[in-house]
Amino acid sequence: MHAPAVVTEAFRPASRLAAIGVSEILRITGLANELKRLGRDVIVLGAGEPDFDTPQHVKDAAARAMAAGATKYTALDGTPELKAAIAAKFRRDNGLAFSPGEITVSTGAKQVLYNAMMASLDPGDEVIIPTPFWVSYADIVLIAGGRPVLVPCTQENGFRLTAEDLERAITPRTRWLMLNSPSNPSGAAYSEADYRPLLDVLLRHPHVWLMVDDMYEHIVYDDFRFVTPAAIEPALGGRTLTVNGVSKAYAMTGWRIGYGAGPAALIRAMAVVQSQSTSCPSSISQAAAVAALDGPQDIVAERRRSFQARRDLVVSALDAIDGITCRVPEGAFYTFASCAGLIGRKTPDGAVIDTDAGFAEYLLRSVGVAVVPGSAFGLAPYFRISYATSTAELEEACRRIADAVTGLV
Repeated sequence: MHAPAVVTEAFRPASRLAAIGVSEILRITGLANELKRLGRDVIVLGAGEPDFDTPQHVKDAAARAMAAGATKYTALDGTPELKAAIAAKFRRDNGLAFSPGEITVSTGAKQVLYNAMMASLDPGDEVIIPTPFWVSYADIVLIAGGRPVLVPCTQENGFRLTAEDLERAITPRTRWLMLNSPSNPSGAAYSEADYRPLLDVLLRHPHVWLMVDDMYEHIVYDDFRFVTPAAIEPALGGRTLTVNGVSKAYAMTGWRIGYGAGPAALIRAMAVVQSQSTSCPSSISQAAAVAALDGPQDIVAERRRSFQARRDLVVSALDAIDGITCRVPEGAFYTFASCAGLIGRKTPDGAVIDTDAGFAEYLLRSVGVAVVPGSAFGLAPYFRISYATSTAELEEACRRIADAVTGLV
């Protein structure tokens, strides 16, 4: 006898994923890696990752933790030692006081954002997101059942949200406003004077909570003074979640430690979400993060100076290219340059550059430079360069971009 045929239905993804795809950053990176595999010389300027190594004293702290047997589960949302280091960081750098019950630690700052959305959004709740924005913000809101409300922020306003646009975006369904300063992708940062009108709007709308992503806090340039909203307006402290981490300032992207501080009730709800997903972050990574936050900070300033020199190199080189203009960013390690002057031009084989995505693909295929189109971040026609790579690579990449643009007619 023959066994009956087994019928298997095709996989059906959850409906919540219908509006979400693989990010453009990953798509461009995948294409760049495929070209590399085929032997092409490709310079990838898409990664939001410092090229520096994790400081040695941080790695030493991780080794000591392993040797001491600190390899077990920890408290759900952060060890007492790490929460103490985070509280000390907020006092030292921001003039903010948080108790351990007002602090959460997760496997990267992205999980802090995800936990907050999952813990607070009901279907149809709205989250205001100024654009350009980090690609994960909107998708996290969608997965949590919310509705992203994207508010374009023009280059004329320094890619910053205005009070008037914020006021127009708020509805009775608004639950959160998300702000990121300095910004990924634009590098734009909010001063106290920039924040003040926005915070005044929020004071008039007590149902709107504020989520602030301060991940690039320590990477600011020239005379810019970083400030976080909870330090400006204490009256908003009861509905503000301040998010940060060790990935960018301390070159610890792979250690996956992010943290947030805010009202205890929100932090408890976020812990419930985390308890059913990852549970505690890595014990070893938490020990390393304590060393980063409590240890010497001079290496942060040293690396910031290096990033600033790279910023100046890239901005100057891009501005010298006909059809490209580049605003000088206040922080982070990205430039967000306009390619509006190139839209409508033709490549040597006659193809029309009709979008920033088309321009990014042209750069990759013609001269082997991978950048990310601004449309991936919600604002076109721009392209993002991460200058968290060597000066030699940046100089070569900018030379190639200039050559590619020269080839357009």
